[in-house]
Amino acid sequence: MSHTVITNSSTNTRTSGDGVLNMGYTRTIPGLLKMGQLLALLIAFLCVHCARGWPNWYAFQYFEVVTLWFFVVFLVFFLMHLFRLQTKMPCINWPLTEFFHYSFGTVLILIASIIAAVKGGNVSALAAGSAFGFIATFLMAINMWTSYSASCGPHPTGASV
Repeated sequence: MSHTVITNSSTNTRTSGDGVLNMGYTRTIPGLLKMGQLLALLIAFLCVHCARGWPNWYAFQYFEVVTLWFFVVFLVFFLMHLFRLQTKMPCINWPLTEFFHYSFGTVLILIASIIAAVKGGNVSALAAGSAFGFIATFLMAINMWTSYSASCGPHPTGASV
């Protein structure tokens, strides 16, 4: 009995989806929302951090801590999607994790932005920081809604009755 082994020799071509970097994610709606959130949070943090003459020290320290914390968390989420790291750790429900982070982030940044707007006085940098905080809150609410519909929304089955 003889066995024949047939091998096909083909060149390995890589498409844009095969690489380590998922650059296509930056052109999707969730990717654009994350980049907008990161930009708004960074600008909000820098406006408050670089401002002089804070009328209320503790309120703006809270604003700085909250904006910087969620900037780092959303940067980690963005890099995870960019490098496809969520596929390497399937034991964690990433859509649900992101949903909870967006939920808490939306509430905490909204509170921080309201406090910054009320306590800002006549310092224009603090007003700009709170405005970018409100923009980040709006973008997080949109992203929270889309992540909710992806992770907790109705999942149609293939079976029809």
